[in-house]
Amino acid sequence: MANAIHQRFQALLTWTSLPAVIALVVLLIAGIFADHQNSIVADQALRVDVAKEMNLIRANIEGNVNGDLQLARGLVATIVTEPNMSQARFAKLAESLFREKTHVRNIAAAPGLVISLMYPMEGNEKAVGLDFRKDEEQREAVLRARNTKQMVLAGPVELKQGGQAFIGRFPVFLDRDRPTETFWGIVAAVIDIQRLYEDSGLLDKKLPIEIALTGKDALGQSGARFYGPAHVMESNPVTAEVRLPTGSWQIAAIPKGGWNAAPRSAWILRLAMLIGGALVLVPIVIAGRLLEQRHKHYADLRRSERRLAQLSERLELALDASQIGVWEQDLDSDIISWDDRLNEIYGKPADGEPRTFEEWSRSIHADDLEHAKRDFAQGIATGLYSSEYRVVLPNGVVRHLRARAKSYRDDTNHKMVGAEWDVTADVALTRELEQAKNLAETRNAELEAATARNEHTALHDMLTGLPNRRYLDTMLERHAVADSTAAGGAALLHLDLDRFKQINDTLGHSVGDAVLIHTANVLISTVGSADFVARVGGDEFVVLCTRDISTDQLSQLADRILQRLRQPVPYKDHQCRIGVSIGIAVDADGPVDGPRLMVNADIALYRAKRRGRNRYEFFTQDLQSEIVRTKRVADEILAGLERNEFVPHYQLQFDAKTLEVAGVEALARWNHPAEGLQTPAGFLKIAEELNVVSIIDRLVLEQTLHDFDHWQRAGLSVPRVSVNVSATRLQDEDLINSLGSLSIKPGTVSFELLESIFLDDNDELVVWNVNQIKELGIDIEIDDFGTGHASIVGLLELQPRRLKIARQLVRPIGESPQQRQVVQSIVQIGRSLGVEVIAEGVETMQQAEILKNLGCDILQGYALSRPMNAHDIMDFLRSRRKRTAS
Repeated sequence: MANAIHQRFQALLTWTSLPAVIALVVLLIAGIFADHQNSIVADQALRVDVAKEMNLIRANIEGNVNGDLQLARGLVATIVTEPNMSQARFAKLAESLFREKTHVRNIAAAPGLVISLMYPMEGNEKAVGLDFRKDEEQREAVLRARNTKQMVLAGPVELKQGGQAFIGRFPVFLDRDRPTETFWGIVAAVIDIQRLYEDSGLLDKKLPIEIALTGKDALGQSGARFYGPAHVMESNPVTAEVRLPTGSWQIAAIPKGGWNAAPRSAWILRLAMLIGGALVLVPIVIAGRLLEQRHKHYADLRRSERRLAQLSERLELALDASQIGVWEQDLDSDIISWDDRLNEIYGKPADGEPRTFEEWSRSIHADDLEHAKRDFAQGIATGLYSSEYRVVLPNGVVRHLRARAKSYRDDTNHKMVGAEWDVTADVALTRELEQAKNLAETRNAELEAATARNEHTALHDMLTGLPNRRYLDTMLERHAVADSTAAGGAALLHLDLDRFKQINDTLGHSVGDAVLIHTANVLISTVGSADFVARVGGDEFVVLCTRDISTDQLSQLADRILQRLRQPVPYKDHQCRIGVSIGIAVDADGPVDGPRLMVNADIALYRAKRRGRNRYEFFTQDLQSEIVRTKRVADEILAGLERNEFVPHYQLQFDAKTLEVAGVEALARWNHPAEGLQTPAGFLKIAEELNVVSIIDRLVLEQTLHDFDHWQRAGLSVPRVSVNVSATRLQDEDLINSLGSLSIKPGTVSFELLESIFLDDNDELVVWNVNQIKELGIDIEIDDFGTGHASIVGLLELQPRRLKIARQLVRPIGESPQQRQVVQSIVQIGRSLGVEVIAEGVETMQQAEILKNLGCDILQGYALSRPMNAHDIMDFLRSRRKRTAS
């Protein structure tokens, strides 16, 4: 090729005159100078064009990114008002954002910097649970958003669920209108890189420039390059700043091919200089080109013929493979030409004979003939024919056919050419699929019904049909969510049936079930239509009220429930009577705190039961304070038992006639580390609830025996000690064994038992323990006699050693003759039974004198001696012995 050009140039020089050569040289010199000047101007114009293209891309990027992030800001504002948003609520809000045109791939929320909310969830499951604090790649950007309290655009970032994206991280702070705001977490909008690049024009193949982006994580020109080839930044590019909501990127651009590519005007100028020389060569070139084109046309014609033959062969093979029959009909003469395949489909002989429209009509199934003719007529009218019908073969076989055709006109006639194929198998498959679909829909309906039944069973009590505790928790959560955005409140009535256990134990569970069903019916018919009734335990029910929750209305509702449940419940031959205790808690200000409301109602129910049952009580702050105090005292009692803070103090007893020491009573005291010495009035009730009274009794008894032994060894005359014993202690099966291990000397110890313990119908274990106590040589004394329920028969069976007249009877004897008569009657009962009588609560010497005259044997009270610890008792006895000796 090079040799040919050289030869042509040599010939040109041979036939060209010297002036023409000189003109050619001058033209070349001028052209070189003009080309240089044109390159300078073109370079400047090219930079302007590159800047225009680049600024258009920059504007698109800024608009798309800012638009995507602006959509997410609305969701952030909603989270500030709903910090406890559920996944369902989050998905609903996020779904509305995705209806807008956006490049956001997904959006996630990370309360506490751990992703727990995601939309869409599909395809992004791997990101749920991601802790930003532990992710090295994303932690810095997340912490920067939190510390600067501004949105941070990070990326490109490798996603846990795969792929890359830009992530706009919005820090969410709660209570921004307060002095101290709370950091809630991060909302991350994940922008799809490919979609952003594509919509911004970066991926346009027609783009005349090459672009690079730097400033990863929105760090501007100081950031790393994340898009485009490296040579863009090294080729003196046109640059600009891509402004983002926070931070920026730097965009750089150069023309494709680089700055050294020759401009179009340069080529025009160069072409003009060559035109003169080309004029000589053009005729020769044109003649050669025409000859070449002639040979080429001959070659193309031969290739076209071979290609047509190949296509015809392939068409025949395709028609055979697809089993499609082809026909052509002359619409003017009604003559139809069928190919062999179509004859085979219709069951006709492949004889090449033409067919008629009437012959075609006779082959169609009678039920399809009308619509087949109608489709054909419409095809003639519109030029496009499409139909599906059945044909009956001569042997009676029915086939389903599908036909497509198009009409056309040749020089003389109006014709239609078409194709038909057998779709019998497709129709059969379609029918099978429809049957399978119907079966699946039927089974799906059955499954939905079963699911509904299972859900109802999971949320309802099987016996009463009422909602259960799980359903109640769901309702409380719904009210909490609803009331968080609107003013509202709720009240909760916690009901516990009284005497239900006795009915169950005595009459059987069937009667108990009937009572529960009756209670459920009563509650449903008593409460309002908007109130919610649930059974939350064996004999416990809850009524949730959300409308009228005033104290008056709730009191009236509780009164109606109490009144209706007091009515007897008939069951076969029984008239079952029950009661109900009700605790009421109200949360009127909202939002509703369900667990707190349940706890408060339970506290109020506990108060109602302690105050006698069959009543209702409202929860109050005073009640809360009392519960807190009771809990504190209970904890301190248990700690006091571990630290041996429970000790005995002693009050001396004196012979009524001689005033000599007749014994000493051990009184339990709590040596509280902060509040000092406490009497049983301050802790006994709570100790009984803790079931530790028997432990206190044992500790006091052991310490009393130790002190009594110490007094005896010191030579102090204390004939005996008496110790209080609780009813729970008497019910201890191990009581006798523990007493036997203490080696108590007979006649030196007395147990004081409350009169209320001894009814005529006693617990067998208590009676046995009392008898065994007496066998051990321990005396029995009846404390607070005259205030309980003991009868003469009970005294005869018990045979106590002493009776102790209650201080309530002793206090008024100085002013009341009637009271003295009562005391005298008790003294006479004691004498008749051979039982010593002790009077406690003697506060004046006048009372001591009266009691001595009435016949009391022993006196005890402040008038004679106050309670003292063991050391003070020793000092008192020693000083008394010295006074007697002197």
